[in-house]
Amino acid sequence: MTFSADLLLDWLANYLWAFCRIAAMLMVMVAIGSRTTPTRIRLFYALTITLAVLPVLPSAPIDIELFSLASAFVILQQILIGIAIGTISVFVVQTFVVAGQVIAMQTSLGFASMADPMNGQSSPVVGQFYVLLVTLLFLTADGHLLMIEMIVRSFDTLPISMEGLLATDYEKLAGWFSLMFSAALAFSIASMVAMLLVNLSFGIMTKAAPQLNIFSLGFSISMVFGLFVLWITMVNVPIHFENQWLRGINLMCELLNNPCEKP
Repeated sequence: MTFSADLLLDWLANYLWAFCRIAAMLMVMVAIGSRTTPTRIRLFYALTITLAVLPVLPSAPIDIELFSLASAFVILQQILIGIAIGTISVFVVQTFVVAGQVIAMQTSLGFASMADPMNGQSSPVVGQFYVLLVTLLFLTADGHLLMIEMIVRSFDTLPISMEGLLATDYEKLAGWFSLMFSAALAFSIASMVAMLLVNLSFGIMTKAAPQLNIFSLGFSISMVFGLFVLWITMVNVPIHFENQWLRGINLMCELLNNPCEKP
């Protein structure tokens, strides 16, 4: 059995272009794309998944040569599509990071910080706690499997070509910044109001009995009440995560021309 050079180049082009889209998403998405996962492991995942799904993927455009400028534009478009889809999952998790930072500042727990492996910088422990919790919820809900399924289906709804995402798609992606902050505020507003009432009570007690010097104990008492508020609001984390994750799924479906519909 012999294989011509053109046949091998066509097969390599199909694999390379599909690999670029899948690998770009895996390098960015939650859990798999974090800095705690070695790059070699992520690369191995991308190579294995691409090789497994290649037989069911539609054929790539045959009028584009692999070693050409047009092929470089195709690769760039596939990378941008993968990065856009993976970034949405990151935005979902970062919503709770922002909420954790707001709560930490209000509950006097912001002084405790640790290295954030996802961002490469220090952040409050409360935010890291929410990152771990939301990441576990993401994996429990099979979010990583859903994203892999969506990116594979996207080759039918958004075929490989020199045309990728539209300008309106990038505008929707940028609009997630405002949605991320509004969702973080909605999640942390209960804790902010509770701590505001605690601080207001300290002020009234100090005004009524200055000799008690309540503010000398206010810092430690605020931390105790802050931990209690965190414990009370834990029940709301799955609810807010579900709402934010469903918004993320809807945006992924819009960017990929709705690959979420079952055939």
